[in-house]
Amino acid sequence: MPLVTFSPASDPTTNNKNKTLVTRALSLLLACIAIAACTTPPVQEMSDARQAISAAEHANGAKLAPESLNDAHRLLADAERQIQEEAYGQARMNAVRAKNRAGQALHAIQAATEQGAR
Repeated sequence: MPLVTFSPASDPTTNNKNKTLVTRALSLLLACIAIAACTTPPVQEMSDARQAISAAEHANGAKLAPESLNDAHRLLADAERQIQEEAYGQARMNAVRAKNRAGQALHAIQAATEQGAR
C-alpha cells in the first residue's frame, strides 16, 4: 500500500488559513487608508478645484456659464469652511464637486464658443 504524504503547503486547511490572513491584512490596510483619507486636509483636491475654477473664469465663464461657475465657487467655499471645522471627508467631497462643476462650466463655455463661431 503506497504512503500518502501531505506537505503543509498542500494542506487545504493551511491554504484557507493563509487566505483568511491575507484577506484580514488587506481589509486592515484599506481601513487604515480610509481613515487617513478622512483625517488629513484635502490639499490636492482643493488645489485642483481652484485651478479648474480659475480656468473657467479666464475662459469668460462668468458670462458664458454663470450657473456652473457659481456652483463651483459655492462648493469650494463650503469645502474651505469644512476644512476649518476639520470635517475633511466632507471637504474632500465638496472640493471634488467644485472641480467637476468648473469642468462642466468649461464644457459649456467651449460649446458656446463653438456655436458662436459658426
